[in-house]
Amino acid sequence: MIRLSGRFRSALIIGLQGIRARKMRTFLSMISLFLGVLAVVTVQAGAETARTLQLADIELHMGKDGTHQMYIPPIGDAISVTRDTLKGQPGAAAMYSLQAIIGEPKVKPINPGGSPLDHPEMYGGYGPNAKYEMQCDDTGNNCRPVPVDDGAEAPPGAAVEVQMVAMINDVRQFRPYRMVAGSWLDFSGLPSYSPRIVINKAAAIGFERYRIPAEMRLDGANANPTPRIVGVVDDGNDMQPMAYARADEIDNWTAPADNGTAQAATDGPAGKPMFISSGPPLQVLLSPAAGETESLLTRKLVAAGVPREALHVEVVNARKSIEQELAILRYIFLGMAGLVLLIGVAGILNVGLATVGERVEEFALRRAVGTPRVLLAGIVLAETLLTGLLTAAAAIGVAAAAMNVGIRILSDRVPQLHDMGFPWQAGVAGVIAGLIAGLLGGSIPAMRAARIPIATVMRA
Repeated sequence: MIRLSGRFRSALIIGLQGIRARKMRTFLSMISLFLGVLAVVTVQAGAETARTLQLADIELHMGKDGTHQMYIPPIGDAISVTRDTLKGQPGAAAMYSLQAIIGEPKVKPINPGGSPLDHPEMYGGYGPNAKYEMQCDDTGNNCRPVPVDDGAEAPPGAAVEVQMVAMINDVRQFRPYRMVAGSWLDFSGLPSYSPRIVINKAAAIGFERYRIPAEMRLDGANANPTPRIVGVVDDGNDMQPMAYARADEIDNWTAPADNGTAQAATDGPAGKPMFISSGPPLQVLLSPAAGETESLLTRKLVAAGVPREALHVEVVNARKSIEQELAILRYIFLGMAGLVLLIGVAGILNVGLATVGERVEEFALRRAVGTPRVLLAGIVLAETLLTGLLTAAAAIGVAAAAMNVGIRILSDRVPQLHDMGFPWQAGVAGVIAGLIAGLLGGSIPAMRAARIPIATVMRA
């Protein structure tokens, strides 16, 4: 058991007695310091909350920090090799995208090109200028307008066009999509011939607003399957209608990408012809612990004819991309909070000097009976440091209570706040601010108390 030294223990006890003897003066010191410490705690809590919210939003689109991403081009048997290698492997998932129309057959969808349901004109709409739609690759980049059929022969009908994401294994281990209603996909068991799909909130608008028949048209499908919508998910995409399904359930109705018509033939390894198929590329997500799976997949793909230089692995580092921006904002607001804190320090200094002036005879008498100067300074510093700690505790309590109330009010609008609590970094910052304020505000009064001459006791 660690015990306090005699002088430190004596200074602490006498400091507590001084606080109890001058409750009102201590209370006034705490009021002047409270706003400064509260400002520091608020800035730190706000910075941590902003970082958590930004990270949560980035993770929905890019993946968790440390995730390894690889894009597999549809060359030769690359897609089927990837599918067979990753199926059921822990710490690994893959997905590819294709367009799907859910609703009445042989009609023009409400949102041609998968445009937002509230703004169908963004990708074309039904007007005379509805000639193009924007198509992007799986990374969300390289967007370009693509000519589309304006549907002159197809009348508008009850159908919604979505971007269908077919998944090999569960991608939520990398992208923590939040369920809004229903349940997420079950990747165990055999695939169903009635594809189970989960739609995002942007797509749910159409199914809530219109009566959409349960029939789905897929690019390259042999027939139109009957899907089952099992849930609604918040994937961070508030504009484009999206749907998520098991890849093996989609493959029941579509020809595998690597079995499509070859677009080109080039020289592959050992002079063998290498065919580039017409299917979409496959995005692979791997955890840092799945190094063996990544190595095995790379070797198989190279053996299947994919050039090694085409297998580029990127590591998600979302935290680094936002740290600098948040640090600048944090320093600016901490500087403003520091100015408010200095006002509290000035209040403690003022009260401390007044207290020492009133206790001159007491300190002189203690010096006369042999109390060291260091102990006299420690008594004054103990009072100011305890005042700072008490103020910090009050500020932290108020900030935590206010944050809990704010989370309860805003959690319905901002789902990321559901699992968020008061950040411990803000509590530590508050304690440090209180101690620094107590030290700065008590240093000069402590030195003055230590310099009181013994002869002063003769005035008593």
